[in-house]
Amino acid sequence: MKVYHGSYTEITEIDLSKCEKNKDFGQGFYVTKNRKHAEEWAERIGNRNHAIGVVTEFEFGKYLYLEKDFNILRFSDYSEDWLDFVVLNRGNKTDDPAHKYDFVEGPIANDKVSRRIYDYLDGIVSKNDFMSELKYHEPTHQICFCTVKSLQLISKPCRKPVSAVETIAEHIILQLVEQRKITEEEAVDIFYNSNIFAQLADETTELYKKDWIDIFTELKHEIS
Repeated sequence: MKVYHGSYTEITEIDLSKCEKNKDFGQGFYVTKNRKHAEEWAERIGNRNHAIGVVTEFEFGKYLYLEKDFNILRFSDYSEDWLDFVVLNRGNKTDDPAHKYDFVEGPIANDKVSRRIYDYLDGIVSKNDFMSELKYHEPTHQICFCTVKSLQLISKPCRKPVSAVETIAEHIILQLVEQRKITEEEAVDIFYNSNIFAQLADETTELYKKDWIDIFTELKHEIS
């Protein structure tokens, strides 16, 4: 999956120590799957730094990891849990992270939402009223890579083997969902526990160079 980071310069190396603290999900490297939002942020931060904003594109290996290997937190939408987590991170007064997740995914607290968060903290608006307002807020998305370990999940698109494997994985998982009438989670579980995935993840086999349909056919033979 392609994700984007908006800044005043192209990102060639990620240094978590240089990332701002007290952000929505804590200190970390933030990306979004919404290129438009990344472009808007790049323009804003570019103007702030008297530069032309730049959007750097990365590949996020969504299907290239086993979730048990990472400490993950996801918010599918704005919720009370999301609000409490954002408040926790934004209000962190220590040098230590407010949480121990490797990466966190969920909605963004943009300018309008941020202002209402401060109103909520000041007691001007109740939590129920705040959450009611968010029902009408446009969908947003961000991923925060909070640990060095989590950075192995993203790479610049020039790394063709990773990009190719990710593309193949996405096709195969979608086909498993469609043909076997199962959930995406079940399809991911089948794919990752297959010998085909083990071969595909091993770049020395160069299996990623084959057409995904042929690889899917081999997988079907294996799981049958």
